[in-house]
Amino acid sequence: MPDNSTDATPAIDLQISVEGGDWPSEDALQDLAQRAIEASFAQVGDLEPGQTVSILFTDDETIRDLNARFRNKDKSTNVLSFPGPEDAPFPGIPPHLGDIALAYETIVREAQAEGKPFEHHLTHLIVHGFLHLAGYDHIEPEEAEEMEGLERIILQGLAISDPYD
Repeated sequence: MPDNSTDATPAIDLQISVEGGDWPSEDALQDLAQRAIEASFAQVGDLEPGQTVSILFTDDETIRDLNARFRNKDKSTNVLSFPGPEDAPFPGIPPHLGDIALAYETIVREAQAEGKPFEHHLTHLIVHGFLHLAGYDHIEPEEAEEMEGLERIILQGLAISDPYD
């Protein structure tokens, strides 16, 4: 895949918000998320550079509310993705690719249960969420195979072992 990033500016304008949960520092989250998003963007290859992505680092209660309101599932989950509009709101301004929301308590529980470092699991979920924003899904087996294959490649490039092993 082509590398759409440039050395001068990030390929994606990443904005983060920390609202709930016992997350690492905002600087640490920004660095981790930027690496995951940039690596994902480089593998996808067909996205317009300069788009924005917002990530909300929150808690299970907020994720449960979002999941109930937008997916009619009254339960917490680890990550939610909300694709942005397909067109830029104003001429000459790159579009907003979308939003990702992550639940601290669920991610901690899953990382512990799977014996994975928290940062590795969090990175995987950011990559997973970004791929949803880029149009990938895992509803059908063929889609899941393609998406999981991309996740493995991206995470390997970040020195993170196969999350599906």
